[in-house]
Amino acid sequence: MRFYQATTFLFPRRYEWRLLLVCFGAVHVPLIACIAYQGMTGQWDSNMLLILLAATLLGTVLGLAAIHALLSPITTATQMLRSVQAGERVGMVPIGNEDLVGRLLHGVAVAANESAARIERLIEASERDELTGLRNRRGFLDSARRLLGSGQNAVFAMVDIDRFKAINDRFGHATGDALLREVALRLEHGVRRSDVVARWGGEEFAILFPDTLLEEARMVMERLRASIALDPSLRGDEWPVTFSCGLAPVRSYTHLENATRNADSALYAAKNGGRNRVQISRDE
Repeated sequence: MRFYQATTFLFPRRYEWRLLLVCFGAVHVPLIACIAYQGMTGQWDSNMLLILLAATLLGTVLGLAAIHALLSPITTATQMLRSVQAGERVGMVPIGNEDLVGRLLHGVAVAANESAARIERLIEASERDELTGLRNRRGFLDSARRLLGSGQNAVFAMVDIDRFKAINDRFGHATGDALLREVALRLEHGVRRSDVVARWGGEEFAILFPDTLLEEARMVMERLRASIALDPSLRGDEWPVTFSCGLAPVRSYTHLENATRNADSALYAAKNGGRNRVQISRDE
């Protein structure tokens, strides 16, 4: 470390240049010694000097090229560490031998993999609803951004459990939480794997049907509505469980906010129309 610190004045920000400069000087030691000897003795041998000069220049070029190539793994490792620090994914980490550079690359690979896994877990946790295990609103929007292209047929559905506040007040929040988990499970299992189901907030759920026509989405939601309303494990004699749903088409991610408002308006229309029904937005 002392020599490293002592040579920082040469190239403060370019360690590889310092190393190359040291090697450049070392390669010229024989030539300098030969010139000094001939100068002190006064016996000049021009042929010997030319040979030494040519050999020194050739050795310098080859040595600098080889050292630069040997330093490339360190440069790669440095760039990967910067990517890891910035929270970015890194590509394939080169595998080295059991030497100093190899151990460095192995350390970078371990750090990169652990950091990537940690970031993925944090992202997953931040985009998941703790109660139901579905995506939360943030996770839903991130998925929608990836899925919604320009000008495609897609449908946004807003689902709300009917009279959920009354269920909470009468049976307790533990029963309400259990009901939210059950409804979430049935919604997730009742759609395609390419569809996105999320807990929008409270007792509201959002579903995105990519590459789907409005009538196709309506049929799916009608089937889910009927299956939940008639499910004996959810429907009690005193308080049957139903939901209302509003549907709106969405053509791209930039139009998702407008589709959300339209689906929300359709949802309120479904509730005002008697609940336990699927309503298509009038602003389609």
